[in-house]
Amino acid sequence: MSIKEGQPAPDFTAPATSDTTVTLSALKGRKVVLYFYPKDSTPGCTTEGQNFRDLYPNFQEAGCEIFGVSKDSLRRHENFKAKQDFPFELISDEDETVCQLFDVIKLKKMYGKEFEGIERSTFLIDEQGVVRDVWRKVKVKGHAEEVLDAVHAL
Repeated sequence: MSIKEGQPAPDFTAPATSDTTVTLSALKGRKVVLYFYPKDSTPGCTTEGQNFRDLYPNFQEAGCEIFGVSKDSLRRHENFKAKQDFPFELISDEDETVCQLFDVIKLKKMYGKEFEGIERSTFLIDEQGVVRDVWRKVKVKGHAEEVLDAVHAL
C-alpha cells in the first residue's frame, strides 16, 4: 500500500545508531524527515547524507528531526555515521519492516540484473504524525534543500 500526503504515518519501532530505538509515535510534537536510501558508504547515499548533515542545524531550528533508513546492519550504520560525522541517527531495517510500511522496496535494475531494493524516498511527517510530503525516485542533487523548504512551509 502506497503512502500518500494527508495520511497518518505508519507507526514503527526500530533499532538505530547510538544505542537508540526509534518509535515514530514517540516523536509526536516534532516534525520528522525519514529518508530511505539503498546502502551505506555508496556515492549517492553518502552525498545525500552529507547534504542532510550540512543542513541539520537548519532542520533543528525548524523543530525537525532527521532519520536515515536502510537495510544495513547497526554496525555498518555506526561506521558510516562516524566516518561522515552525521549528527542524526540511522535506522537499521534489516528485516525490511519499516521499508514495507512505507512501500519503498521496488524492483530495480542494475547492470542488466533485476533485484528488489530500496527506492530512494523521503517522507516529511508533521507534529501530529501525518505525512505532509512524499518524494519518490529521489535525485540527490538539491534534495535536502527541497525537503528543508517543505519543512519551513509547514
